[in-house]
Amino acid sequence: MDAPVYEETFRDHTIKIIHDPDPENPRDYDNLGTMSCWHRRYTLGDKHDHDDPRDLLIELAGLNSDTELGMNALFARTQHRAIILPLYLYDHSGITMNTTGFHCPWDSGQVGYLHVSLEDVRTEFQIKRVTQMTRAKVQERLKQEVATYDHYLTGNCYGFIIEKNEDEIASCWGFLGDFDSDCLEEAKSSIPIS
Repeated sequence: MDAPVYEETFRDHTIKIIHDPDPENPRDYDNLGTMSCWHRRYTLGDKHDHDDPRDLLIELAGLNSDTELGMNALFARTQHRAIILPLYLYDHSGITMNTTGFHCPWDSGQVGYLHVSLEDVRTEFQIKRVTQMTRAKVQERLKQEVATYDHYLTGNCYGFIIEKNEDEIASCWGFLGDFDSDCLEEAKSSIPIS
């Protein structure tokens, strides 16, 4: 087992926060968006059958495959039928992903899109019309999905072990993000008040 990244005594118990050696991929969870990515070395995001980004945009826009629109025009057309965010990857001594891009032109670039159809938004939110406010809410939720996936890609995956008198009494794994928030709080809440 790896050495703890953090250790604390709390209510006569020892809490050890440890890197999760085998975290679950958050793309296997129930996500609102679909992450379609193309990269020559990495398998990223969700499984899809689009040969390239253009094929995806044509499908999302509801156009025929012989459409001669450029990528920017196709992206704009998707807005009538989907909410879509670009996905960027930075690859240098590890990989990280976001929706805004990186400042390094050599080790970063767009690798795909995170998207959800307006029909799926209507179903998820039980609404008939997708307003600008709903679009903004969905975009924030999609950005959170990317942030969660980025924690997975960058190794910000943790678990905790609780010991009393050097005996393990509880453990839990699968926390993505900064360990000092959810993981440590959950560990502390697992310790009974004496």
